[in-house]
Amino acid sequence: MPRTLLAAALLALGLAAPPARAAEPVHVALVAVLSGPQATLGRQIKDGFQLGLDTLGGKLGGAPVELTVIDDEMKPDNAVNKLRGALESQKTPIVVGPVFSNILAAILKPAIEGGAILISPNAGPSTLAGKGCSPYFFSTSYQNDQVHAVLGKVAQDRGYKRVVLLAPNYQAGRDAMAGFKRFYKGEVADELYVPLTQMDFQSELARIAADKPDAVFAFMPGGLGINLVKQYRQAGLANIPFLSAFTVDESVLPAEGDAALGFYSGANWAPDMNNPASKAFVAAFEKAYGYVPGTYAAQAFDTALLLNAALTKTGGDASDREKLRAALETAKFDSVRGDFRFGVNHYPIQNFYLAQVAKRPDGKYQTEIRELVFKDEVDPYAAECRMK
Repeated sequence: MPRTLLAAALLALGLAAPPARAAEPVHVALVAVLSGPQATLGRQIKDGFQLGLDTLGGKLGGAPVELTVIDDEMKPDNAVNKLRGALESQKTPIVVGPVFSNILAAILKPAIEGGAILISPNAGPSTLAGKGCSPYFFSTSYQNDQVHAVLGKVAQDRGYKRVVLLAPNYQAGRDAMAGFKRFYKGEVADELYVPLTQMDFQSELARIAADKPDAVFAFMPGGLGINLVKQYRQAGLANIPFLSAFTVDESVLPAEGDAALGFYSGANWAPDMNNPASKAFVAAFEKAYGYVPGTYAAQAFDTALLLNAALTKTGGDASDREKLRAALETAKFDSVRGDFRFGVNHYPIQNFYLAQVAKRPDGKYQTEIRELVFKDEVDPYAAECRMK
């Protein structure tokens, strides 16, 4: 979709940048996994952020943008080395990304020590939400526990007495388990951790079949989710309710297909969100890229709008980190989620929903909101944050 048409389509929603021109370009480094089995997640973030820039005429706060895209390859050392190169060669004041919490943990210190502000459109570890919060780190997504807490609350409210939990063995996986158990008070029949590279779940599925739980909760992002969902259906376990986060979402639904139909997910947004900004975003995204956006893309799009609002306050100047930080904290924009504001720890205060996989009349798959679970939710670690 031509940039001029994108800008015109969303101008009425107040999303276009002001006409003022800045003398210096704003340098932004976007870090995401763009190769390997998890690349579909990084693609959503890259496309969502790029759509935001295109909608804004390639400018943030009136300043032209020079965007450096870094494929972290799901390798922390590679991410650090590539990012340091961008920070040193371009004096990059803004870093956007990444997808995974282990990559975020690796790039946080180099980004901040390199003089940048780091904004995560996805990873939101508990370690940065509480005592480890930083004035130079912002999340436009959620604290990792929160989306998983949606499923714990639903499982508790529906009276499921025994559940099996399944997640990868890294920070976000541990946050997922903690989030689910924050509201679920029944019996955890089994708590299974797998390597982040695992693609065969036959052993875990055999244990689930033997446990005969009332429900299964799974956090398996990207390629892990694709294989788990297909193998779960093939194993004849679909009669056991499947509650998940980032396991059946728009990044993987094209590959999961009918195997995911009816499965549940927790989310802070879904493509059928009923507000003007969201509807315009979904229409523009599908026209530009030909696939259905998920939360990864939506949060990255919001990140571009957030930066535009903040840099509008600074006159397009990103060189003063303290001014940019203050502008980000109070920036106002038309989020695809509706009202958007940061808590004291720079994590959003927002609504969370139970969503369910559905097949649209055009044959494409998407998650659709079924019920509001948490309203204006503040993450559970915010009270521990003492911003310096």
